[in-house]
Formats: sequence, C-alpha cells, structure tokens
Amino acid sequence: MTDSVQRNSAVLVHFTLKLADGSTAESTRNNGKPALFSLGDGSLSEGLEAELLGLKVGEKKAFSLEPESAFGHTSPDLIQYFSRRDFTQAGEPEIGAIMLFSGMDSNEMPGVIREISGDSITVDFNHPLAGQIIHFDVEVLEIDPVLEATNANPVG
Repeated sequence: MTDSVQRNSAVLVHFTLKLADGSTAESTRNNGKPALFSLGDGSLSEGLEAELLGLKVGEKKAFSLEPESAFGHTSPDLIQYFSRRDFTQAGEPEIGAIMLFSGMDSNEMPGVIREISGDSITVDFNHPLAGQIIHFDVEVLEIDPVLEATNANPVG
C-alpha cells in the first residue's frame, strides 16, 4: 500500500461536482457512498487524474477544470435526429428524459431528449456536463483499498 495516489492507484474518494452557477451536479456525500476510481484505466480525464496524483489519505482538494480537461466540449456530431417511429417500443419520449440507445458496437449509450418536433426527435449524446467548467471538491478516503479477501492465508 502506498501513502499517496500514484498513476496506477485505485482510490476511494468522496467528491462534489459544482457548476459555474454554484449548483451541485453530483455529490457522493449526499448518499454517503464514496466512489472508487482506478487511475490509468481511461475512466477519468487526464486533467482529473493529474489533480489526484500525490494526494494522501485524508487529504482534501478543491480545484476547477476547463471543459477540455473535464467532460469535453459539446460536439454537434453527438446530436442525432430520430423519427418518432424509432420510439414505438420505448413509448412516447419526454423532453429532458435520459434514454438508453444501442450503439453500432451493441454497447448502450445514454442520450437526452432535447426536442420533439412533429415526427422528428432530437437526441443529445454529449455528456450532460460537456462544455462546462467543473468545480471539484475531493477527499481521499483510501488508496488501493482491499475490496475483498481473494485468498485466505491460513495461520499455522
């Protein structure tokens, strides 16, 4: 076990994400369930990983990331238009609803219904926080936590 976050660490954290207007976008503190992240696995942006490197257990850090270092910029290529017929099995969509769509690779992708106009339904596949400056408040609870005993070591 290491005493600070490294490039390949698993880290258990509490975090709060706030937007420029001060509103909270997400917080693990609200439900009391910290998040486990693995640095270097591609699930976190390079900018976020860079801010976590070197932190120690119990340490707190507040920082802000520009869109390109957080959830990226909004891409017009990720806004798609569907026919109302495409929604016959899922039911009538509502503006603002998040729905799961099957991608070309059979993976599911969340999309937000942005507009319904006649037979056309506009779906936005950008991350909901894309294009925004994000203010992070992070507290490191554990580094490389032991999640479960995989091999029992008999004491003899």
